[in-house]
Amino acid sequence: MSRLIVKNGIIVKPDGYIPNATVVCENGRISDVAWGDAAEKIVPAENDQVIDCVGKFISAGFIDMHVHGGGGHDFMDGSVEAMLGAVESHAQHGTTAIYPTTLTSSMEDLYETFEIFREARKLNDKGARMMGLHLEGPFFSPKMAGAQDPRYLLEPKPEIYNDILKRTDDIKRWSVAPELEGAIDFGRFLKEKGIVASVAHTAAEYSTVMEAFDAGYTLMTHFLNAMSTVKKIRAIRHAGAVEAAYMRDSIDVEVIADGIHVPKELLGYVCKFKGYDHVALCTDAMRAAGMPDGEYLLGSLKDGQPVVKEDGVAKLHDRSALAGSVCTTDRLVRTMNKIVGVDLYQAVKMMTCNPARMMGVEKEMGTVEVGKYADMVIFDYDINIEHTIIGGKVVK
Repeated sequence: MSRLIVKNGIIVKPDGYIPNATVVCENGRISDVAWGDAAEKIVPAENDQVIDCVGKFISAGFIDMHVHGGGGHDFMDGSVEAMLGAVESHAQHGTTAIYPTTLTSSMEDLYETFEIFREARKLNDKGARMMGLHLEGPFFSPKMAGAQDPRYLLEPKPEIYNDILKRTDDIKRWSVAPELEGAIDFGRFLKEKGIVASVAHTAAEYSTVMEAFDAGYTLMTHFLNAMSTVKKIRAIRHAGAVEAAYMRDSIDVEVIADGIHVPKELLGYVCKFKGYDHVALCTDAMRAAGMPDGEYLLGSLKDGQPVVKEDGVAKLHDRSALAGSVCTTDRLVRTMNKIVGVDLYQAVKMMTCNPARMMGVEKEMGTVEVGKYADMVIFDYDINIEHTIIGGKVVK
């Protein structure tokens, strides 16, 4: 078997950089990482593929743990072609691993998405690695529904979630409002199943969210968006979900780092008080990600709402509210580094090894190390993606 050799690059590590580095990939894995004199001793064979980075950065592939679509497609459009189109589009922007995310919907549409995911994953050879499903809903507070269809909101009753889990083994994460009846027990259930339990679309008070953390919830979905914070009740201030996440050091948060859903100042605030090790970046992208400005549907082709993409975000037609993210992962890293002022290696960490740990796949991906998947991204100082490599195969 021929090798892929990536040479003369600057490896981005979780704690810094390795200049003048070479990475060797064989059989879908990283087989050697060398720098300095050791890198000079790696001699390509006749059939090896060689990429000369010429001083550009080499990082682990970007991991998007929350994304609804891209490239003109939504993961709930009801076709294998749409799902493959979305993961292929995101791979062009540096995403090498992806967790397709559902919206609250009818059970019929949800179960159809399960079947399509299984089929699409078998056929996927050009897109981001399809790691598993993230269910965003249907167990959310009507007070914080956001873009979630209120017709399909439910409480987490065992007969409902057990039936869902009978239909698929692919669910890796489930976002839930912890104040709903049965949600705390559901968190314990998810922990036992090895599914990441995440707090989302919640109006819960501080004490309820702390109880959820104790029960097994470990993550905050699109932190600061659709989430309770300090409010007055009969003239007395009460803390909410946001404050609970700041107070519990071990809790992880994901943020939509487009600079719009969460502006520059708040992105810096989150990093300061959660620390770089507990923040992940996510696109939460809808179908317009990677597409030109214009008219799109938010949600599936069947039930989607018309919106407009402009100014780097999707908006309602009357411009009264945001209607979804149109981010790609390279933009997230660029925002954190160039706008917020986070060191590049810290910004990359929030797009690689942090989400890998949060989703329990850090032994396979998230850093450029021998034995891990040969999933890498090569980019320049401005985070323009030169190459995306998945399993040792160059897909861009």
